[in-house]
Amino acid sequence: MSSSPAQAPIQKKTANPVRVCVVDDSVVVRGLVARWLDEDMDISVVATFRNGREAVEGVVKADPDLMVLDIEMPEMDGLTALPLLLKAKPGLTVVMASTLTRRNAEFSMKAMQLGARDYVPKPEGHSGISTSADFRREIVEKVKALGSRMRDRRAARAGTAAAPAATASAQTNLQRLSTPERKAPSEAKFQLRQASSVTPRILAIGSSTGGPQALMTVLAKVGPLFQRMPVVVTQHMPAAFTPILAEHLARATNIKAAEAVHGEPLMAGRIYVAPGGKHLVFQKDADGVIALLSDAPPVNFCKPAVDPMFESLVAAYGAAILALVLTGMGSDGANGGRAIAAGGGTVIAQDEATSVVWGMPGATAMNGCCSAVLPLDQIAPKILSIASGVR
Repeated sequence: MSSSPAQAPIQKKTANPVRVCVVDDSVVVRGLVARWLDEDMDISVVATFRNGREAVEGVVKADPDLMVLDIEMPEMDGLTALPLLLKAKPGLTVVMASTLTRRNAEFSMKAMQLGARDYVPKPEGHSGISTSADFRREIVEKVKALGSRMRDRRAARAGTAAAPAATASAQTNLQRLSTPERKAPSEAKFQLRQASSVTPRILAIGSSTGGPQALMTVLAKVGPLFQRMPVVVTQHMPAAFTPILAEHLARATNIKAAEAVHGEPLMAGRIYVAPGGKHLVFQKDADGVIALLSDAPPVNFCKPAVDPMFESLVAAYGAAILALVLTGMGSDGANGGRAIAAGGGTVIAQDEATSVVWGMPGATAMNGCCSAVLPLDQIAPKILSIASGVR
């Protein structure tokens, strides 16, 4: 097994940084990603590996909280290595890394079904990776947010307190260690508002990190809802991934699901997914409500973004909106949720304990616009009761 040592830290680390391994067959990519991560004071790269076989052999000794795992590698690819890694180190957080192809998008979705927490799309070629500020920002932010839970558990076993995040925004994104028996401290702070008395005519969902699995969990259990209203979804994903997400949602629900098409009317019995690289917004016309694809700049560093979708729905549906904010980093959806609540609609957020990252739902819950903040398995029943007129 060959493992290259982590580069010397650029600055002093926090007392309890997230321990990370990087697995990639490209020495250039492996070195770049390891250096970017290790330059952050809240992250410590403890080992790098050239392929899945080396990672499986070295994961116990390296003892990482999180592993960045490439998909396409010789000897053993990432998809083959993933279940072996999770067996060797139960609870390990794995983030898949793949270039933007349909094949790799399929593999990334499969990896999340096998236990990976999320994915990071890699630009094409070494030059594309080395010059992409967005790729660097995304991988550092995701590692910090997703690695925190294992780090906190490691700290608890060692009898030490987890180090605080370097910034307030990072703290918002970090998921605190919680159990069903212990109420998360933040849950006592937000105020709930009355759900709308108007029967909803559309279900709008925003999600990001951990979102694909959460979406399928919720939508697979709301069968009767589809005949009453359309469902619109903005999931933070690149263009190569959103068609695959729509196909997975269609299989999970037995309902027609596809990327939204510019100018098409919304109809009940359909799931409309925002295409990667475009904002999905809506406009009311004489015949109903139509979908529009916008090439406006990113919102909250995201394109598609949840806020533009939510905000555009207010003029079209008013108090007849039922909105849901699921697991995800950042705060996208919070401003849009506030606009929906101000227009009389109903907003539900996923709770902290069941979110992969309680950034988006947490920000939405904390701004006072929610009628309910629920564990993932309680969201579908709540949606059905509200759609049936039970508040």
